[in-house]
Formats: sequence, C-alpha cells, structure tokens
Amino acid sequence: MSIPNIDNHTTLSATDSASNSTTPSTNDITRVREFLVDLQARICQALETQERDGGGDATFVPDDWERPEGGGGRSCVLADGKVIEKAGVMFSHIHVHNLPASATARHPNIAGRKAQAMGVSLVVHPKNPNVPTSHANVRLFVAEAEGEDPIWWFGGGFDLTPFYPVLADCVHWHQVCHDLCAPFGESVYPDFKQWCDEYFHLRHRDEQRGIGGLFYDDVNTESRGWDFDTCFDFMKAVGNGYLDGIMPIFEQRKGTPYTDEQRQFQLYRRGRYVEYNLVYDRGTLFGLQSNGRIESILVSMPPLVSWHYRFEPEPGSAEFELTDFYLKPRDWLSL
Repeated sequence: MSIPNIDNHTTLSATDSASNSTTPSTNDITRVREFLVDLQARICQALETQERDGGGDATFVPDDWERPEGGGGRSCVLADGKVIEKAGVMFSHIHVHNLPASATARHPNIAGRKAQAMGVSLVVHPKNPNVPTSHANVRLFVAEAEGEDPIWWFGGGFDLTPFYPVLADCVHWHQVCHDLCAPFGESVYPDFKQWCDEYFHLRHRDEQRGIGGLFYDDVNTESRGWDFDTCFDFMKAVGNGYLDGIMPIFEQRKGTPYTDEQRQFQLYRRGRYVEYNLVYDRGTLFGLQSNGRIESILVSMPPLVSWHYRFEPEPGSAEFELTDFYLKPRDWLSL
C-alpha cells in the first residue's frame, strides 16, 4: 500500500535552522508533524511486508477524517490478515478548545487554555499466539494562551504483550529500549522502564499487562532539562525504535506452529488488554473525554477476545509460566 502524504504544511527546506529554544515555534511543530506522518507510513509498510512474507495479502486501508473543533488525522487499519489479525496505525493532529479532566487534573496550569495534540499511536494484534501484541505511541502536546508562552511536553513509549514468550525476544526488546535511550543519559532507560512497568499494571488483578518497555510523559525542559530539539530527537528515537524492536520478533515467530488450545489462550489473555485500555489507559480516557473520534480511539480493541471464569493454568505449563515468570517487572538485561 502506498499512503499518500496528508500534510498540507509547507515542507521545511534544508536552510531552515532547527531551534534549540525551550519554546517551540510554528516551524518546530511543523517538523514534528512531518516526522509523524512519515513514521506512520513507514510502520504501515513494514507491517504489510510481514503480512506478505507470511503468505497474506491484507493491506492497510487509510481513512482520513476531520475534527469539527479543528484538525484531523488519518486512521490506517489492516484487518483479517493471515499474519496480522488486526492492526491500527493512527496519526492525529487535533485542536482542543476545552481541555478534559484527564488533562487538567494532572496539569491544572493548562486549564482554560486552547491546545493542540499530535501523535502516532498503534496496536498490532497478530493472529499467531507466538507473536506478541505490540503497542506504541509518540505524541506532542502544546497548550497556548494569548500573551503567554506555550506549555508543552512530549510523551510516548512502546510495550510488548506476549502470550507464549521467548526469553531471547524479551531481552532483545529491552536491549533496543536501552540502546535508544543511552545517548540521552544513563538514567533514561531505568527511569522510563520503571515508569512503563508501573503504568501498564492492572491494579484490579495485580498483574502486568506484558513485559513492559518504555513509557514517558511530560518530557520537556522543566522535567528533563532538555531543549525542544532534544525532546524531539528522543521522540524520533522511540518512534524508530519500535520497528527495531518488533520486526525481528515478527520474522522469527510468525511461522511457528500453534494449537487450537494456544489460540484459545491467546483470546483469553486478550481480555486483559481490553480491561486495561478501557479502565486505565490515559489516551483512551483523553479521547473519550475530549469528544474524540470513537472509531480511532477504540481501534486498539482486538477483533476476537474471550473471558473465562476463574481460569487456572496448570502449574508448570507455558500458560502458567506467562504470569508466574514473565508478567513480573524484572531486569531483563541481567538475565
């Protein structure tokens, strides 16, 4: 699939200088948007390659949309593939005139401001239970008021939710996380790994959603001491790092044979994914509270899922090992 460019802004020339300011300019916001549009296209193309290599022919269908309050986006969805059962890769750049409680509760200083938010978010639900579900997003938020400096921050990350984990895959995933963070400081990987472990925790089950990865929010000059360009560079490292992390796992696991019992366990574990997204996920809550586009907000839902009353895996089984060993915060790079 070829995804046409939806960016209507003028492309910056090579002579345009990058800003090292702590306050983003219009050109800075344009540069972020251009990166996000390109990132969406590259991720879709990489996933379609995995689908073709696995003998499938499903492709992403782009759906352009506009938001009455301002802005819009492109939702790209692949469904019913042989390798990928469902994937949504979403770009949005929206304007919000009345910020929802999910935003102002954490940042009371932005109440009453107009805001714009842009980002790429994705969830990929492979059909083979040996290939993990993966999630990623990168975003920029800017709140503005006339006569005052904008309040801005970056957020994002990526995480992995396996059903039949392979230890080498878990180590690879976290090695990618570590390596992309390293140029930004020794504390970045441990800080954002821990944040991911804490964030993707189903408190009502006292259980991790997956093996984690990176999660960060509110990254700006005040919180990290980084200027705008450094924060943007980190966004680019995370966005590109998702592909570095997930593509080798797809390559190695998509052809692994599986049984109907393993498929049923995958559907059962997908239920945890649904529970998390509907109860805790900030992006879902922000979208629902800001009158967001419901089809794009809930595209993360798996196409098939099941719940079982008091399911207990047999001790010593692979299903038991998932929650007994893998779904616990640990130092993957020291195993």
